[in-house]
Amino acid sequence: MHTTPQIRGRLLAPAAEPLPVSVLGATSQDRAWFGRLLTKGEILADFGAIVGAVTSSYALYHFFHLGKQVYYSRFTVLEMAGVFALLCVSMLDRNGAYRGDSSLLLVKETERILRVSSQAFLVTFCISLLSSYLVSRWMITIAFLMVPLFLIVEKQLLAGIVRALHARGYGLRRVVIYGAGLTGRRIFSALARSPRLGLDPMAFADDDPSLAGTTIFEASYSRRRCSAVVFEGLPSDAFLREHHVDMIVIAVPSISREKFSAIATCAASAGAAISFVPHHFAPSDHWVDYVNLDGMLLASFEGPLSHSSYDSLKRSVDLVLGITLLVLASPLWLVLALLIRVTSGGPVLFVHERVGQNGKRFKIYKFRTMHADAQPYAPSPEKPTDARISPMGRFLRRTSLDEIPQLLNVIKGEMSLVGPRPEMPFIVEQYTWLQRQRLIVKPGITGLWQLSADRKFPIHENIEYDLYYIRNRKLFMDLAILLHTFIFATHGI
Repeated sequence: MHTTPQIRGRLLAPAAEPLPVSVLGATSQDRAWFGRLLTKGEILADFGAIVGAVTSSYALYHFFHLGKQVYYSRFTVLEMAGVFALLCVSMLDRNGAYRGDSSLLLVKETERILRVSSQAFLVTFCISLLSSYLVSRWMITIAFLMVPLFLIVEKQLLAGIVRALHARGYGLRRVVIYGAGLTGRRIFSALARSPRLGLDPMAFADDDPSLAGTTIFEASYSRRRCSAVVFEGLPSDAFLREHHVDMIVIAVPSISREKFSAIATCAASAGAAISFVPHHFAPSDHWVDYVNLDGMLLASFEGPLSHSSYDSLKRSVDLVLGITLLVLASPLWLVLALLIRVTSGGPVLFVHERVGQNGKRFKIYKFRTMHADAQPYAPSPEKPTDARISPMGRFLRRTSLDEIPQLLNVIKGEMSLVGPRPEMPFIVEQYTWLQRQRLIVKPGITGLWQLSADRKFPIHENIEYDLYYIRNRKLFMDLAILLHTFIFATHGI
């Protein structure tokens, strides 16, 4: 959890990532033992999942009578699967899969699986072309689809097992977060989404008396975890001992030296460790690069790097998928258009001006979800009970079907399938310098913010999701976001 700046290292602290937290005190031997065992178990589980995916691919290859029907002995299939699994596991390890950090709404984990699987199969395919050993291209193609699927399912099952072990008290450290503001809530969400860290945020403490008794939920589409503000002010050492609290996380970057000392004294008397968010933390850290000049740390502000090859590839994917999805959705489009006209009258499409890349304005298309006489340029409804929303509109908003016409914007090049959501001009006019960074890239139909529970609140108030995406955007992250959006939409979360 401790972030150490390195030469040209970038310090990032988005809402979906753990904040840079300095830790005082060492973990217990039991916790360290559990962590090592968990890492080894995850490596073995990944190895087994990949072997299972490859052997299943061989079975499907013969079941559907594909290609030339090359036969291999059972030992040969297992040998090939084992070698490929070793390659994938080593590549996952090099990409940080076993470090136990936050999984960024699970999108980062999925992105890593898709990227590493594709790289491993590219290596395998090249070897098969150069080798004299006959390897079925059909089998490789099926395995290319099965390996990511098996790994994603296995990761979900493993996360459930870890949570079950934590529920029984294995490898778990109980945490109290001091500070129930934005920083504290972000830390809570990061810890709740990172079961491998084994840090259980059981309660909040805050100086604001109006927050006492407030329930705080994690910021994700699952919202499985919640915790309450149980203290007004500092938690007592008696409470820490009674509830076996292992750590206090100070989530107030501007905390005074006197209050920090008081918390440290309380934690020391109860045998608890202290973690804290450094005072220098600021949202602008998204754009900060650190360079070590002969022992002197020099920070400089830098915008996101350009990715011309990525942008070209992304545009091609947008066109192919956009046209394909539009054709497939055309029957549904006609049905929804008819229902909108019958139930609420007025135009079927809602055409609205939005601000796109580099501040360029464009007309966005959506199925109309509000009554025809509703004010078009006003703050968007925050609750489904808003009187401006029509009965059919509530269904369209809940299922996100109102977004289908935006495929026209994607084909026209005004939007992308994945990116920050476009905002209305009167809101963009009030943007700060940091919020205007959202306009650097092309807006999208879906993105990290849309997958989080924070989508219930204004986009510009949760800028960290978009800043993380802009800084780290890659094709496999886009594919992972699209995959999670599909799961999100089909489950109605």
